[in-house]
Amino acid sequence: MRLAANMTYQGVGDLACAAEQLGYDLVLASEGYRSDAVSVLGAVAGRTSRIGLASGVMQIPARPPGAAALAAATLDAVSGGRFRLGLGVSNPRVSDGWYGVRFAQPLARTREYVDIVRRALEGGPVRYAGEHFSLPAWGHEQAPLQLFTERPSTDLPIYLGALGPRNLRLAGEIADGWVSGFTTPDLVAESVKELEAGRARGGRTMDGFEVIPYVAAAVAADVATAADELRAHYAHLLGIGGSDNFYCAMAADMGFEREIAEFRQCLESGDRARAAASVPLEFIDRTALLGPVERISERMAAWADAGVTTLSVLVSANHTDARRPGSRFPGVCGCCGVPVRQGNSAQ
Repeated sequence: MRLAANMTYQGVGDLACAAEQLGYDLVLASEGYRSDAVSVLGAVAGRTSRIGLASGVMQIPARPPGAAALAAATLDAVSGGRFRLGLGVSNPRVSDGWYGVRFAQPLARTREYVDIVRRALEGGPVRYAGEHFSLPAWGHEQAPLQLFTERPSTDLPIYLGALGPRNLRLAGEIADGWVSGFTTPDLVAESVKELEAGRARGGRTMDGFEVIPYVAAAVAADVATAADELRAHYAHLLGIGGSDNFYCAMAADMGFEREIAEFRQCLESGDRARAAASVPLEFIDRTALLGPVERISERMAAWADAGVTTLSVLVSANHTDARRPGSRFPGVCGCCGVPVRQGNSAQ
C-alpha cells in the first residue's frame, strides 16, 4: 500500500514538496467551497518533479467534458506525464446550486462524460451523440472537439468518486481507480466487492485498479486527544446541508443514530462547539487514524487488508503551516511528516 496526501490550496506548494521528499506516491486536490482542483494542481506541478498529481475529484457538473479533457491534458503536459484525472458527479445541492446543472440520471451522465473525455485524450476529433451530451451540439460538424496538447503519453488514468453499489460498479467498469472520502476499512472491503463486479462486467480484473480512500489523521499520546484535534473537521462534514447529509446517514448506519440526532440538535440550536464535542469518539476512531505513531502504523494494516492500494492522508482535516519543511513547528504529523498546530479546525 502506497501513501498519498489530499490537500487544499493553503501552503500547497510546500506541503507537496514535503510529501515528495518523504516518498509519497501521490498528492490529490479536491474541489469544494474554497478552491478548484486545476489551479491547485498547476501550482503543485511547478514545485515538484516526481510525485504523482490527481484531482480528487474534479466535479462533473462544473465543466463540459471538453473543458475537463483540456484541463487534464494540460496538467499532464506541464507535469511531465504525472497527472491522473479524478472525476465525480458531486451531489444535488452543488450541481444545482453552484452550477445550475440538473442532477438527474447521474450514472448515465457520468458514463457519457467519461467516454467523451477518453476519446478527447486519445487525440480526437470527437463527435458524439448521446442522451446527455452532444458534440457538436447544434450542427457545426466542421468544429468537433479536438485537443492539440502535446503530452508525454495518451495513457492518462481516470478515477471516479463513487458512492452506492451501482455507482461503484460503474467505477469498476469504466474507470482506472476509485477515490473515496470518510469511510472505514470494513466499508472499503464491501465497496471493493462492487468494484470487482464492475471490473468483471467490463471483462477485467482488479489488477492495476487503484483504491484510494481519504483518511484524516492526528498524532497524540492518546486517542481522545487526537480525536479532539479533528472534531471541528467532523462537525464541518456532518453539518453540510440538512438532514439528508450523507455522512450523518453513514454514522447512523454504523450504530450512532442517537449521537447523530444529538449532534443535529446542537447544530440547529447554533451551538457548534457543543455539536463538535458530541461527535462520538468511536466514530472518529473508526474513520480516522488516531493516537501514537505506533498505533496508527498498526491500524493502517487494516486499510491495506481491505484492498486499499493508496492511502491518502487528509491534510485538510488539520491546520497546516505553510512554512518550508525544516523550520520549527509546534508539532509534526507522524503519518505524513507535515507540520500541524494544536486546536485544529476544518478547512
